[in-house]
Amino acid sequence: MNLLPNKQTCRTVFLFVLIIQCFSAQAQQKYWVFFTNKANTVFNPYTYFDAKAIERRIINNVSLVDSTDFPINEFYYNTVSANVDSVSNSTRWFNGMCVYANENQIQKIQQFYFVRSIEALPFQSMHLASYNETSFNEKLSDDQKKLLVGQTTRLQADEFKKANIDGSGIRIAIFDAGFPNVDTNPAFEHIRKANKIIKTYDFVRKKDFVYGYAEHGSCVLSCIAGKAGDVNIGLATGAEFLLARTEMGKREPFSEEENWLAAVEWSDKNGVQIINSSLGYTGDRYFTTDMNGKKSLVSRAANLAARKGILVVNAAGNEGSSAWKTIGTPADADSVLTVGGIDMASDFHTDFSSYGPTADNRLKPNVCAFGHVIAAGKNGLEKTQGTSFSSPLVAGFAACALQTNRNLKNMELYLEIEKSADLYPYFDYAHGYGVPQASYFTEKNKTQSTATFDFVNENNYLTVKIQDAFFGKDTIDTKSNRLYYHIENDKGVITSYYIISVENQDVLKFSNYDYKKGQKIMVHYKNYTNSFTF
Repeated sequence: MNLLPNKQTCRTVFLFVLIIQCFSAQAQQKYWVFFTNKANTVFNPYTYFDAKAIERRIINNVSLVDSTDFPINEFYYNTVSANVDSVSNSTRWFNGMCVYANENQIQKIQQFYFVRSIEALPFQSMHLASYNETSFNEKLSDDQKKLLVGQTTRLQADEFKKANIDGSGIRIAIFDAGFPNVDTNPAFEHIRKANKIIKTYDFVRKKDFVYGYAEHGSCVLSCIAGKAGDVNIGLATGAEFLLARTEMGKREPFSEEENWLAAVEWSDKNGVQIINSSLGYTGDRYFTTDMNGKKSLVSRAANLAARKGILVVNAAGNEGSSAWKTIGTPADADSVLTVGGIDMASDFHTDFSSYGPTADNRLKPNVCAFGHVIAAGKNGLEKTQGTSFSSPLVAGFAACALQTNRNLKNMELYLEIEKSADLYPYFDYAHGYGVPQASYFTEKNKTQSTATFDFVNENNYLTVKIQDAFFGKDTIDTKSNRLYYHIENDKGVITSYYIISVENQDVLKFSNYDYKKGQKIMVHYKNYTNSFTF
C-alpha cells in the first residue's frame, strides 16, 4: 500500500493550509487597546460634569481634576481607529478603546509607542441575576399581597415613611437589559409625572431609547421605586433615575463588561449617587478563583466608581444551588455593597442566592433582602425571584438612608448600611450582616443591645447559656427564637456557620480540646452578639 501522497494531494493540502492561515490572519476579533498616557489632553470639569457629579465629588473629597476623567489622546484614538475594522467603545477611566480587528492589524498596533497593552475579549455569556418569573395580572392573591407588603416592611419601610423619607433628591442609575413599558406602566406614573427619569441610554444599540427588550429592568426599577396602587413596591419612590441598557438579554458576545464600563462612566458624569446592577458574570469566562475583586474589568470599574463617591449596589447572584455556588463579578469587588437573598417564609438564606466569601476570603454578601418579590413587569404585576430583586430593594433603602444625611460619604453610607442590618456585628457567608433596618437611620437615640446569653468556660468545655429572661419552657421554633453562630480560624475566616432553634437553655457546648488557640466562636441571639476566642 502506497502511503506517500501524490502531487495532487500535496497541492490540495497546501492550498487548504494556506486558506486556513489567511482566514486566521483576517478573522475579526474584539480587543481592548490600552494607552500609556494622556499627553496633551485638556479637561474642564465644570463643562464635562453634571452639577450633581461635582457636588458628589466635593462631599466625598474627590478631586475635580483626576486624570482618569481626562479624555483619551485624540492622536492615539485616531491612529488606532485608522488601523482597525471598527471602534466599539472607549474608556477615559482606563485610558483605552475597544476595537474589532484581525490578527495582522493587532500586531501592527502593538508596535505603536503609545500602546501599553492589548487584551482579547473572548465570547462570554451574561446572567441577569433573576432566577424565575411567573406572570400574574394586577389582581393579587392574599399570599401575593402579603409578599408585596413584606418585601418593604422587612426593611422597616414604615420608619422611613413616618419620617417623610422616600429617596427624594437622590439620583440612582440602573444597569439592565431593558425597561419595557416604563414609559406607560401605571406602576411608574408617579416617576414620569415628576420628570424623575433624567436620562436614558442603550449602550447595546447606541441610542437613547430603552423602553423595550427584556422586562428584567422594569421589574428591578419597580423594586426600587414602583407602586402597586397605593402600596409601594420599593422604598425610594421619590428618587430620580438614569436608565442604562447594558445587556442584550440571555446571551450576547463580547460586550457586557464593555457596556457596563461605558455605563458607569456615563453615570458618573451625569451625577448619580447610587448604582444598582442586578447583573453578574461567572463561569462562562471566569474561574471561582478569579472572584477576588481585581480580575474582572467590571470589578475594577466598580471600585473606581466607589473612589469617585458612588455607592455601587450589586446582586450576589443566583448560583447558590449550582456547581459554581459563589458570588459573581462585580459582586466580588471590595467596595461594592453586595446583596444576597432570603426567603419570606423562612426568613433566612434562599437556596439560589450565591454564597461568599470572595476568592481572597473577604466577606460577601454584605447584607440581604427578600429574594422573592412582587414586581411590576411589562404586562402588570409579577411574582418573581432572584437576587436581582434583593439588590434594588437595598438600593432603594440606600437612597432613603442617604436622604437622612446627604453629607454622608459613599463608603460611610456603605458601612452604615452594614451596621443597620439586623444581625450586625454577627455575619456569615449566606446573609452577610443581615437585613438593613430603617430605624437605625431614623432613631436619634440608638440603644445598646441587651445581653441574652453568656459564655461559660468550665472543665475544658465552653457552654453558650441562654439567660433566664430570654428562655421559656414553652420555647418553640419561631423566627425570633433562632440562634446564629459561626466558627472562625485564627485568621478571621469563617470555617462553618449554622442557624439553630433554641430548645435548651444550655444551647451549645464545645470541647476546648477541639479548637486551636486563636479560633473564635461568634454567636447572635435576639439582637445580641458576642464572641469567645480560644
